[in-house]
Amino acid sequence: MYRTVYLKRGKDESLRRFHPWVFSGAIARIDEGIGEGDVVRVVDSKGEFIAVGHYQEGTITVRVLAFDDVEIDSDFYCWRISAALEMRRSIGLAGSESGNTYRLVHGEGDMLPGLIVDIYDHTAVMQSHSIGMHLSRQTIVDALRRVFGDNLTAVYYKSEGTLPFVEDISATDGYLYGSAGDNVATENGLQFHIDWLRGQKTGFFIDQRENRLLLQRYSAGKNVLNMFCYTGGFSVYALKGGAAMVHSVDSSAKAIELTRKNVELNFPGDVRHEAFCDDAFRFLDGCKDKYDLIILDPPAFAKHRGALHNALKGYTRLNVKAFERIRKGGILFTFSCSQVVSMTHFRNAVFTAAAQARRQVRILHFLHQPADHPINIYHPEGEYLKGLVLYVE
Repeated sequence: MYRTVYLKRGKDESLRRFHPWVFSGAIARIDEGIGEGDVVRVVDSKGEFIAVGHYQEGTITVRVLAFDDVEIDSDFYCWRISAALEMRRSIGLAGSESGNTYRLVHGEGDMLPGLIVDIYDHTAVMQSHSIGMHLSRQTIVDALRRVFGDNLTAVYYKSEGTLPFVEDISATDGYLYGSAGDNVATENGLQFHIDWLRGQKTGFFIDQRENRLLLQRYSAGKNVLNMFCYTGGFSVYALKGGAAMVHSVDSSAKAIELTRKNVELNFPGDVRHEAFCDDAFRFLDGCKDKYDLIILDPPAFAKHRGALHNALKGYTRLNVKAFERIRKGGILFTFSCSQVVSMTHFRNAVFTAAAQARRQVRILHFLHQPADHPINIYHPEGEYLKGLVLYVE
């Protein structure tokens, strides 16, 4: 029997609406002996069961795994992972002939808060964002093997940089099952080297897949600038779309190396592409009226709500630079992946940038995260990626 977390009177309303978080201020008391990452039952002030989830000290104290009084074991993870896989199959991602790269588990969006699993061909890269998922990692691996069978040859664990600090608990990145010799995965018929050992996130920004495909449609004959290029995903799609020239820029030498490898993998010897290791603002200062299409996909400017004001100033400043540099009739793809920055916040920052640059701008598209990064309808906080495609006169 799991130990119990007792809520204050009237603090069960959000859980009754299936929001998957219990905040510390809602808790009246907890049973003795509850430790970080333990599975706990949550009950209301009358002692009636509401949910079961992982306990963790902090503002979000319980992350709900189920609103039924079930055992959180290998069968439970098999059930959740099977449901996640079936959804990816139903939307044509899992088992697609044109690609073998997709997100299998997206935290709260797949009702497994604190867990990320990305599939790269026959390798799963797993990431824990909660102590509970970290402690359950081997059970999750066993469930993945049961669900995928021979189609899964390796599970790589990559959580050193994502787990919250807890004394006596640490994560070491490495293979929990099997090993992978080939790190090349396919997306929309294009191939990419995936560096899950040293790369950011799980090695690739899967969440931009559909936005990259849209960019491909706009790239024919254009001079393209891909800022914060990382693995060069947008650059490769621009080349496939028939761009006249593509420049990739990142401050990381490793990112530039990986971008060059991915361009060479798909377009060997293509002289249309050049990569630069440089600061974004410095590079933009020296390239006025050179590019017809610019992509701005920076890392998150705000990791928490306290950084929101400075983040919005940063997005405004960056977009001003792009508006000032882009050619007349150019197209700007601009993004924010900061969860605390809403689409309204971001749109206002870009609006301010356009006004400061004194350019006439029209919105062509609102962009979001793709379907394999689903948003739980009861957890709107799961919406993090937002973007705009703009026509600049």
